Amino acid sequence: MSDKKSIAILGSTGSIGTQALEVIKTHPENFQVEVLTAQNNVDLLIQQSIEFRPNAVVIGNDAFYDKIFNILDPLGIKVYSGEKSLASVVQMDTIDVVLTALVGYAGLLPTIKAIEAGKHIALANKETLVVAGELITSLAQEKGVNIYPVDSEHSAIFQCLVGEFHNPIEKIILTASGGPFRGRSRKFLESVKKEQALKHPNWDMGAKITIDSASLMNKGLEVIEAKWLFNLREDQVDVVVHPQSIIHSMVQFEDSSIKAQMGLPDMRVPIMFALSYPDRLKADFPRFNFMDYPQLTFEQPDSDTFRNLALAFHALGREGNAACILNAANEVVVSAFLEDKISFLGMSEVIEKCLDKVDFVKTPSLDDYINTDKETRIKALEFIN
Repeated sequence: MSDKKSIAILGSTGSIGTQALEVIKTHPENFQVEVLTAQNNVDLLIQQSIEFRPNAVVIGNDAFYDKIFNILDPLGIKVYSGEKSLASVVQMDTIDVVLTALVGYAGLLPTIKAIEAGKHIALANKETLVVAGELITSLAQEKGVNIYPVDSEHSAIFQCLVGEFHNPIEKIILTASGGPFRGRSRKFLESVKKEQALKHPNWDMGAKITIDSASLMNKGLEVIEAKWLFNLREDQVDVVVHPQSIIHSMVQFEDSSIKAQMGLPDMRVPIMFALSYPDRLKADFPRFNFMDYPQLTFEQPDSDTFRNLALAFHALGREGNAACILNAANEVVVSAFLEDKISFLGMSEVIEKCLDKVDFVKTPSLDDYINTDKETRIKALEFIN
């Protein structure tokens, strides 16, 4: 890499954001931090800002503005607060790449604003494409913006496609660990608690995505994201359970060949690839040893027990605002599950009701997506209560 890339990290205090800063810290000759943002974790945001000296920071919660301003302003760091500031700061001329690591629907508007400003996107916020995939991909194409996937599965597909962009894809195969409840029955799942669901066997992730992984909703959202990232039909996306999480995903081509991207489960690898593409940077991450994994196994996902995967495929096939409904309902039920207000299996029941009851829009505009999100959250809370 010849020039330093200036990086804006939206959600710098979360799991992806902190690991991205690890990558940047070990490659100061390649990257510099231009913007850091957080919603509530003001103390960590201050600590990160003092270490990395960004041009600007945004704290989403206005209540923390004075605290962070008083500490960072004397250091020459610009301080802003609120959702509008988040949508504005991504348009700064000095930014090269925006890493969107916000959780859930909150990532949509800042990502749109960054694309409109011509910023390349390193996308860790899968919900952005789930909610408004057609709008986002069309806008990126219009503005000449590249979207580099950060999810390990989509990064794997992207890496398999490097050098193959002229060759048609027959299908992609997304791998899933199966989560902490792989092989369990619906009877067992009736009584599981958040403490059990938060114990992922292979990956260290935030609470929301860990629950999504346990319910297989994470894989369902990834199926929808893959459609938009790689311009695929529903029947070109397959899912297999791979408990070891060594093969991160695969691409099958029209000559029957399959390419797989492999490695130990470490989110710093796809983060670094998204930030450094088309280059690969040297890293001291742990290396995979085949002798440590003499068997790599595969299973069909159990979408009868884990209904969320089937609901995601249903939303994908329906198109329109269905995936927006799916996502909004899921965000509400996961939050409720983490607060012990709904059962594990009850989450799927509420999502299915929302898909059935919320108004369907075949060709939604941005306003339609925004209204769908609001309506779905209201309905989901009614179904929970």
